[in-house]
Amino acid sequence: MSFKISLTKIPEVLVVEPEIFGDSRGFFLETYHYKKYAEKGIEKPFVQDNHSRSSRNTLRGLHYQLKTPQAKLVYAATGEILDVAVDIRKGSPTFGKWVGIILSEKNRFQLYVPEGFAHGFCVLSETADVIYKCSELYSPGDDRGVNWSDNSININWPTKAPLLSDKDKKLPRLKEIPEKLLPDYIKV
Repeated sequence: MSFKISLTKIPEVLVVEPEIFGDSRGFFLETYHYKKYAEKGIEKPFVQDNHSRSSRNTLRGLHYQLKTPQAKLVYAATGEILDVAVDIRKGSPTFGKWVGIILSEKNRFQLYVPEGFAHGFCVLSETADVIYKCSELYSPGDDRGVNWSDNSININWPTKAPLLSDKDKKLPRLKEIPEKLLPDYIKV
């Protein structure tokens, strides 16, 4: 399979299919190459890498930063997740819409989540190691989120009773977030 980037139903959210070189020893792939990604439309430089390990039915999200927005490039190094991006940019034609894709150690796909989107994932396998690149550093004081079960967004999560952090249990629904605490939509 050759390196490919595809649009989703929200065109700014992209699916990356890396080129995988495999033989009897295993496989090799580039998880990121600035020039190749930039040529295909992912031009943001990344400044921080994160790695989380989670057990089945763990749901992390839906998170975003307002003053220091992060674009993210996400993949599952082990296991399988449903990875979700929600458009929360006020004024966007796809405001409140979401995209979800299965990322796994088998398909090796990546999801590019641009700035202005809330991001989260749910673990489908026994465990999963999720690695993601961020275009801005994590800023605890700027950390915000949207409730995972917001029925106005209506994400089709694979579980009705996920394992959540205390912080994620308390996140507001999208309509409860004041407009000043939502990112702006900038038409390009």
